[in-house]
Amino acid sequence: MSRAVFSEELVAQVVEQFKITDLSKATIGQVVLVASELVRRTGIPFIRMDQGVPGLPPNQIGIEAEKRALESGVAAIYPAAEGVPELKEQTSRFLKAFVNINVSPESCVPVTGSVAGSFGAFIALNQREKGKDKVLFIDPGFPIQKSQLAIIGVGYEQFDIYNYRGQALREKLESFLKKGDISTIVYSNPNNPAWICLEDEELRIIGELATKYDVVVLEDLAYFEMDFRKPLGKPFTAPYQVSVANYTDNYIIMLSASKIFSYAGQRIATLCISDKLFNSRYPYLGERYNGVGIFGPTLINAILYMITSGCTHTTQFALAEMYKAACDGQLHFTDDTKEYARRAERMKRIFEDNGFYVVYDKDVTEKIGDGFFFTIGYPGLTSGELMRELLYYGISSITLNTTGSEQAGIRACTSRMTEELYPVLEERLKAFKEDH
Repeated sequence: MSRAVFSEELVAQVVEQFKITDLSKATIGQVVLVASELVRRTGIPFIRMDQGVPGLPPNQIGIEAEKRALESGVAAIYPAAEGVPELKEQTSRFLKAFVNINVSPESCVPVTGSVAGSFGAFIALNQREKGKDKVLFIDPGFPIQKSQLAIIGVGYEQFDIYNYRGQALREKLESFLKKGDISTIVYSNPNNPAWICLEDEELRIIGELATKYDVVVLEDLAYFEMDFRKPLGKPFTAPYQVSVANYTDNYIIMLSASKIFSYAGQRIATLCISDKLFNSRYPYLGERYNGVGIFGPTLINAILYMITSGCTHTTQFALAEMYKAACDGQLHFTDDTKEYARRAERMKRIFEDNGFYVVYDKDVTEKIGDGFFFTIGYPGLTSGELMRELLYYGISSITLNTTGSEQAGIRACTSRMTEELYPVLEERLKAFKEDH
C-alpha cells in the first residue's frame, strides 16, 4: 500500500483544473499553482522546492534608503531612463570591489529586475548586426529567457554543458559560432538550476570565442558570489567573482538585488555593459531606430524605456545604498546568503540517504558546491516521472528537461526550507523509498 501524501486521483484533478496538458513540461508557475491548490484543498503542507524566491529577510539597509527616498519626494518625479547617478556610480564601484573589473558609471543601467534587463538586451543584441539573429544558451538555464525570445520572434540554439566541461567546451561552442548567425551567448554562474560554476579556463574559452566571432556574452550573475567553496565577499580583495569580463570586451553582466540582498519584491537590477560595447556604433540599429546607432543609448532610450519607462525611483536609491555598504565593508552579504548552502547540504544528505543522487555533481576540478539550487535524480525515473511522483509525497519541484538539460532529474530550491520541515522531508522521502 502506497504511503503517498496525496492520491494520484487528487493530483490529476488539480492538474486538470489548471488545464496543464503535460505535467512533465509544466512551467514553474504551473507547478506553484498545483502545489498551492493541493495545500488549499487538504491543509497538508508542501515541501516547496519549485520557485526560486528568496528565503531570507530583505536587507534593512535597502529598506531604510528607500524610505528616505520616498520621504524626499522622488515618488512624484519620473526617473531618468539611464538611472540615478548614485546607483550608476555605486554599481561601477561594486564591480571593481567584487569582480575587479572597470565599467564606467555611464555603462551601468538600472532595470526592473534582470528579467526586464535580459528582455531588452535580447532585442538590442539581435538587432545589432544583420544576420546575427540567434541566441546560444549554455544549458541548463532559466526557462523564462527562452520564453522571452518567443515573444520577440528570435530563434535560439542550445546545448547541455554536462559533457562539455573544460577544454571540451571550445569545440562545442565553436561548432555553433562558426555558422555566423549567433548574436549572444547566455549562461548563469553559479548556474540555475544545476549550481555548476564555470571555471576560469572555461570563461577564457567563452571570452576568446566571443571576441573571435563578434558575439556578446550575456552573463547572468543572479547568484553573485554564492560559490561558497571560496572565501568571496571581501571588497577590493581577492578572490573575486569570476567573470567573462576578464577575457573579452563583448559582454553584458546582469546583477540582481533579488538573491544578493533578498530584495526580489522591489524588482531592481543593473545591466553592466562593457564600455567598448556601450559606445560602439551599429548602423543596422541606427536604421531601425532613426538614430546614430550607438549601442548603449539605443538600448536605454529606444528599447528599455519602451518596456518599463525607466526603473522605479525609490528602489534605485535602495540598491545604490546596498552596493555602497557592501563596498564600504559594512554589509557582508555573503554571510547572509551562506544560509542557502547550509540548507542544501542538509537537504542533499536526506535525499541521498533515501536512494536519490545529485545529477550535476561536479565542476571541472572539484565536487559541486552547496547553494541556492541543486539537482536530484532517482534510478529508473525520467524527469517527468520523478517530478510527478514527488508531488504525490508533498514535494514540489521542476523538471530538468524544462531548463534545457538532457539529464533525468529535477531542480530543488533551498530557499523555502525551514527548520521544522527537515523531519517532514525525511519522513516523506523514506516513504518514497519504501514505495519505490
